[in-house]
Amino acid sequence: MLLEKIQGPEDVRELDFDQLDQLAQEIRQFLIEKISVTGGHLASNLGVVELTVALYLAFDLPEDKVIWDVGHQSYTHKILSGRREMFTELRQYGGLSGFPKRKESPYDSFDTGHSSTSISAGLGMAQGRDLMGEDYSVVSVIGDGALTGGMAYEALNNAARLKKNFIIVLNDNNMSISENVGGMSRYLNGIRSGEGYNELKKQVSGTLSRIPVIGTGLVDKISRTKNSIKQLIIPGMLFENMGITYLGPVDGHDIRALVKVFREAKKLDHAVLVHVLTKKGQGYSPAEKHPSRFHGVEPFDIATGRPLKKKVYPSYTDVFSRELCRIAQEHPEVVAVTAAMPDGTGLNAFSQKFPERFFDVGIAEQHAVTSAAGMAAAGLRPVVAVYSSFLQRGFDQILHDVCIQELPVIFAVDRAGLVGSDGETHQGIFDLSYLSSIPGMTVLAPKNLWELRAELEFAVSCCQGPVAIRYPRGQAYRGLKEFAAPVEYGKGELIYEGQTIALLAVGSMVSTAQHVREKLLEEGISCTLANGRFIKPVDKELVEKLAAGHKLVVTLEENVLRGGYGLEVTAYIHAHHPETRVLNIALPDAYVEHGNVSLLRESLGIDSDSVIGKIKEWLGEREG
Repeated sequence: MLLEKIQGPEDVRELDFDQLDQLAQEIRQFLIEKISVTGGHLASNLGVVELTVALYLAFDLPEDKVIWDVGHQSYTHKILSGRREMFTELRQYGGLSGFPKRKESPYDSFDTGHSSTSISAGLGMAQGRDLMGEDYSVVSVIGDGALTGGMAYEALNNAARLKKNFIIVLNDNNMSISENVGGMSRYLNGIRSGEGYNELKKQVSGTLSRIPVIGTGLVDKISRTKNSIKQLIIPGMLFENMGITYLGPVDGHDIRALVKVFREAKKLDHAVLVHVLTKKGQGYSPAEKHPSRFHGVEPFDIATGRPLKKKVYPSYTDVFSRELCRIAQEHPEVVAVTAAMPDGTGLNAFSQKFPERFFDVGIAEQHAVTSAAGMAAAGLRPVVAVYSSFLQRGFDQILHDVCIQELPVIFAVDRAGLVGSDGETHQGIFDLSYLSSIPGMTVLAPKNLWELRAELEFAVSCCQGPVAIRYPRGQAYRGLKEFAAPVEYGKGELIYEGQTIALLAVGSMVSTAQHVREKLLEEGISCTLANGRFIKPVDKELVEKLAAGHKLVVTLEENVLRGGYGLEVTAYIHAHHPETRVLNIALPDAYVEHGNVSLLRESLGIDSDSVIGKIKEWLGEREG
């Protein structure tokens, strides 16, 4: 196999084009086999195999810099840069990251994980190169879905001012995670289908080539001086009008054509955009037919494409999806907003039942938040469903456009807490801190699936201002069903009463606290268990009761300690009950690597055994 001989770019450059085509097929087979075992991003990586090979031929990596927008399509890049043998531990704890990471390899020039950032990063790198007097190429690879992000336009606007070479590769597969929406998608569709232009280009080139003696030379001269004969009629006028030379579209699965256009792009002394057409899932039929389903996959059967493990039902996302549809039947003012994630956030069902009340704004979280604020100002009750780590991108809009005006926007914050294999950029471990810091924001977290339903109903029916409900990824907790105190503003829930030790938990950590309580009871240690329910405002009456009646109060949250729930509780107890000890169980002030969630919880000290160990340490100190 050719793939086994590839240890770096120099090995790729030794192959002829026929061998390169074979290499591309071997890479696809390798990706399918490995990801079927480990899980990961499949469709996006299958779509950029030839594109990545061509970049390795046309550029001198790692001296030249390639920045992958989002980064989940960088698997072929990792293979070609000598990391093939690490794929057995892809996205596993301590193993190969599923995204570019500078500390992992010198071939990874910039860490990425969120969309629409690569042009800004690449432009900054090119400016740094020029000021430092260095000479290397900078290439930003961005998907067409990522162009819906406003940050990409801001960068394009500034890229036009650059006086030296900077290459933007637009990987156009007509897909982001879900199907692309909006004006940019329609614009690119028009370029893709511009058969008239492409046919004219062929005709002009053919006619000139037939001129005796000078024809071929004339075509070459036009190509050199105008960067391509396509400049006679430009399909990419949007980019050209911004001052960025447009080259393409070019077949993203034709290595020869890609290398040619990249070498042409390197000759320019300003910003150039190369428009590459690829197919998401290329080479694997199930992924070609269902690219959204194969965007991020768990281990699967290669022959059928079906997951090896049955999906656990219901997840918190499933519960949210069904409850929102039920509420929307009774409340015609309720609308739903997503930033290109109708599948992941559970809004597909809503979009089918209430299409006129469903808004997918594309990969544009900032716009999603402010447009929801506008809807609320117009009398609607918008529900913005978004992953925790992506909501970070709209922080200013939450503060400035929603909360200052006290507008009734509901944020359904999915994948809050540790999410596992996607690593630092996707862990939802900061939302309690950044949301709680905003005046006027109400923040809740359900202990189980029934409480999520109750909190969503409460947010729609009872709250007149902004509300955030945060819940984790995965199977919804079904325990403690019998404890279902009505949701009242700012009130927690006392579940079990014990002595000496009080466990005060929020959200996903209520189930952990319940396990801790049960295990301590087996050893004759009685604990009170309380569900904080409201992170903001903190139920001070509940905290007062726990602090006054116990020697130790243990707070538990799946969020960083700094700025979180536990420190708010601690501040109150220290001010009013200094004799009561407080133990905060939370995540450290750090970024959390990729890995299985159970392993991460154990390593970070928030699993039930770790909590019990810390409580026993306190008991030992007290007895001593």
